[in-house]
Amino acid sequence: MSFNFDNPSIKKNMYKGTFGIEKESLRIDTKGYLSHTKHPFHDNPHIDRDFCENQVEIVTDVYESTQSVYEHLEELHNTVIKNLSNLKSGRELLWPFSNPPYVKGESDIPIASFKGSLKGKELYRKYLAKKYGKKKMLFSGIHFNFSFDDKLFEEGFKESRSTSFKEYKNQIYLELAEKMTKYSWLIVYLTAASPIMNGSFLDESLMEKDVVTPYSSARCSEIGYWNNFIPTLKYNTLTNYISSIQSYVDSGQLKSFSELYYPIRLKSRGESSLENLAQSGVTHIELRMLDLNPLSPVGIMKEDMDFIHMLVIYLISQRDEEFTESEQIKAITNVKLAAKYDDENTVINFKGEDLSVKSAALNVLCDMEKFFGKYNQSNALEIIKYQKDKILNKNKRYAEIIRNKFGQNYVEKGLELSFTYADNICKEVALNV
Repeated sequence: MSFNFDNPSIKKNMYKGTFGIEKESLRIDTKGYLSHTKHPFHDNPHIDRDFCENQVEIVTDVYESTQSVYEHLEELHNTVIKNLSNLKSGRELLWPFSNPPYVKGESDIPIASFKGSLKGKELYRKYLAKKYGKKKMLFSGIHFNFSFDDKLFEEGFKESRSTSFKEYKNQIYLELAEKMTKYSWLIVYLTAASPIMNGSFLDESLMEKDVVTPYSSARCSEIGYWNNFIPTLKYNTLTNYISSIQSYVDSGQLKSFSELYYPIRLKSRGESSLENLAQSGVTHIELRMLDLNPLSPVGIMKEDMDFIHMLVIYLISQRDEEFTESEQIKAITNVKLAAKYDDENTVINFKGEDLSVKSAALNVLCDMEKFFGKYNQSNALEIIKYQKDKILNKNKRYAEIIRNKFGQNYVEKGLELSFTYADNICKEVALNV
């Protein structure tokens, strides 16, 4: 089941959809250490915490274009920066990298505090800390949420053999989740931006050392934040998809749906639970493998958001293929391999063929060019070219740029960047007053 973009009624709606962003960042003091002040944004529903009390999570509204959601992300990000610059307890900054700055051990990582009816959220975080260790929780990143426009579903439903519109939507999203999981390695490879870390992440006695890792994305690599096993899911129906996750909860391997550390999740608006997903059906897909990009003041390039949108359109047009348990394990293995820095000698198994990450990525992008060229979509071709240039010119890879700029004195230079971004925002505010 896929969208037939040769149908004019479907083609005219191919770019329609909605977008939302969730962005995690660590609050730090002006010396590059983790903040130990309480979360200062309790009155703003768009600004919460993730695992740590000092791990800010910005959640945008949902918009019909990447430009609009980017602008809201920027607005919320700037609000955080301005408030942190004027705290009564002293100025703080947002750390611009996925990998943390100085860490003085696990006692330096304050679990987010909740009260009353929300106390369970704190208890859940304590469970995670015990199971995975606090340090891995410091990895910060971006979640990209996407949903197709209902017009696209309505036109596609007319062509389908489905008897239920809701089931049709669920099946489209299930198929997309399969394909996006298969291709998650590509997004990791093209957006990886965390090749450097401070030695204190590995051992607090190494705080004076920089570590140039063998990874372009430490958080998506084998040392990143993963479950202790590779989950395999069922994608033939939403009921079976939910049951396959619930089986891991029932066996005690997962505490809840939220503990499924997988690059792709199917979600329903509202409460993040399997019960809500079963009752409401799928409303959007969540991509969870994006690093914070320190080369952007807000942590993500709009060009990468546009590319993910193009990849979604491309994949949902492709023929569906069975996604066996062994292929799912291979897909997750590919993600961890694509997070390695050496893209020429690192080999993944993609579509049954062993290829270097670099070659496999070029093959996909060339096929995407053919697809969008068929429909004379010049804007899409420009978006793909931006990604292709990263592969063909090593100096345009984010990980390469970051290695060169921050490979020595990582925290000191990262702190300078934090100050620069914050000062620019504060100056802009002063000029507009």
